[in-house]
Amino acid sequence: MTDRRKALGGLALVGTSALAIQQSLRDRIPKKPRPPSRVAVLRCESYEKAYQVVWDGLKLLAPAVRGKSVLLKPNLVEYSATAPINTHPTIIAAAVDSLYRLGATTVTVGEGPGHVRDTELLLEECGLRSALREVGRTRFVDLNYDEVHRVKTTTRLTGLSELWLPRTVLAADVLISMPKIKTHHWAGVTLSMKNLFGVVPGSVYGWPKNVLHWQGIDNSIVELASTIPIHYVIADGIVAMKGNGPLHGYPVNLGCLVFAADPVAADALCCDVLGIEADSIRHLAIGTGQASPTPSNCLHLGENDKSRRQRD
Repeated sequence: MTDRRKALGGLALVGTSALAIQQSLRDRIPKKPRPPSRVAVLRCESYEKAYQVVWDGLKLLAPAVRGKSVLLKPNLVEYSATAPINTHPTIIAAAVDSLYRLGATTVTVGEGPGHVRDTELLLEECGLRSALREVGRTRFVDLNYDEVHRVKTTTRLTGLSELWLPRTVLAADVLISMPKIKTHHWAGVTLSMKNLFGVVPGSVYGWPKNVLHWQGIDNSIVELASTIPIHYVIADGIVAMKGNGPLHGYPVNLGCLVFAADPVAADALCCDVLGIEADSIRHLAIGTGQASPTPSNCLHLGENDKSRRQRD
């Protein structure tokens, strides 16, 4: 019996050693690299040229929209005659036109402003209502008052286990985030990922949707971007904002539009054109798994590494 126990013990040691060797070999197997994230910055010095530049940018990006329903999510907060707060209506209308030319079945524009409850007034004041009327074949949905459905969150970054989200967002085949390139006094920047705050309905969560701020603004940004995937980005940087954004900064003429198929890469590139170090933006670090407060560091929403961005 003693000899048998010794033999079994030896086998156990051999088995453990074999597992250790197997794990060691597995660790040495090179991981298949992710393809670089496609991003493009196109010069556009005025909104009068936006239709052509948006078309050129989308042709470079080659979004898979043929035969699909597309939701454009611009950034509409409140009206200002002087500060560049909102995504310019010409950029939105140009995107609608270009996406139909690329074969999209339907193109819907949806937003749930976080500061004003009268979205109809905001649409009139900022000029988006007339811009969409001119381009035709589209409708605007106020996401603050859309029908909602319960969705489980996909990370443990916040204390929210579920979100009530608009049916229009959940039903779309493709979601394109269209932020205004701006700085933000709490998050550093407010770009394609932060733009998802506008899909959280005010009719459920109130104004200005403080539940997301209470969970930690950076954590909420990534939680939303993980739960509601952004397929493509068109960022308005023709006239951007720096300083005390997102409402009280000053205009900066960057003269460009940013296109991407990766929200993290898009936002990192927007940081570049703003003259901000992308590595200093916490929600971008969390989105790449570099600064995750969760036990798992496998979260990867996109690329923040310049070497991993394919510039078109």
